[in-house]
Amino acid sequence: METSHPSDQTKSLTGKEQDHPDEVPEALFPKILAPPQLPRPKGYAHGMAAAGRLVVTAGHVGWDEQGEFAEGIAGQVEQTLRNIVQVLAEAGAQPQHLVRLTWYVTSRDAYLAEQKAIGAAYRRVVGRHYPAMAVVEVSALMEPEALVEIEATAVIG
Repeated sequence: METSHPSDQTKSLTGKEQDHPDEVPEALFPKILAPPQLPRPKGYAHGMAAAGRLVVTAGHVGWDEQGEFAEGIAGQVEQTLRNIVQVLAEAGAQPQHLVRLTWYVTSRDAYLAEQKAIGAAYRRVVGRHYPAMAVVEVSALMEPEALVEIEATAVIG
């Protein structure tokens, strides 16, 4: 996933390019932690700080309301993120409230090969908000057709 430096991400959360309504106070969204001593992250934040109500999702996969899976890993990532955004909305949260995403992929090679398409899908759904993230390769997921599963944590200020 392509991204700017976390200090630039903060600007996108509070500046004119922000993905949330202008009337929402900045204090309601998590703060990106970007220690200058660490290498610049690409597509994630080193850490997040937030206070408020915790929202935790189950692991979600890339299927729609009929249980049909999207095609390919990038398609499944996009649908998975849409599913997570729906759960967040149930709690009154937006993608900008995300503080952590944990991704489980069945193929590191497929993930890396489709990284640009995955990044584009991510930005279509979440915008340019990059919380703390981990991506872990696993041998399989519980749903045989699933190529990716993502767990999310958000904090509503």
